[in-house]
Amino acid sequence: MNFEYQKAVQAINFFARQFPGKHISKLHVLKLVFLADRYHLRKYGRLITNDSYLAMSYGPVASSVKDIAEQSEFLCRTERAYASNFFNKADPTSHSIRSIKEYDKTVFSQTDIEALQFVINSFRHVSIHELVDFTHQFPEWKKHENKFTGVNTRADMNLLDFFEKAPAQVEYCVVPDELVELNRESFKESVELDKLWG
Repeated sequence: MNFEYQKAVQAINFFARQFPGKHISKLHVLKLVFLADRYHLRKYGRLITNDSYLAMSYGPVASSVKDIAEQSEFLCRTERAYASNFFNKADPTSHSIRSIKEYDKTVFSQTDIEALQFVINSFRHVSIHELVDFTHQFPEWKKHENKFTGVNTRADMNLLDFFEKAPAQVEYCVVPDELVELNRESFKESVELDKLWG
């Protein structure tokens, strides 16, 4: 899987533009990107961003999306330049992002846009604290929750765990079990092919 930095930038930008002042906190956007990626993976068998995920104390985090949101030194020049055309740090001390340009929907498929729109419609008015608590209830994060002690602040997540059934009260992406299983098998095969072709 190759990380799709343009989609990651535009997903961040899309979410930022949905809030007052076109401004969003880094933590808030990371939760929304996770929910959109998870929705798309379960319903369509692939992530929007093709990012790898970490379990952290505040929930699942798309690793490279986090770097882009932070405009991290780990970004290559191309990624940093592309991101800076669409958003900047609203306030360096508060870890927030402000959109400065309309998001480019041409980088997305119809199903990507469906997932982003579904997530913003479902979670726009949910506070960041509630979103953190919400994402802590998914099985893909819960299997790591006892690891956050001492020096351990993160753990690699297995994307196949995103296909596990969540408790009914939090499962926002209602997809027939048969389709979820088909998508899990398809995704597993694509991961194995990526490893094979390296």
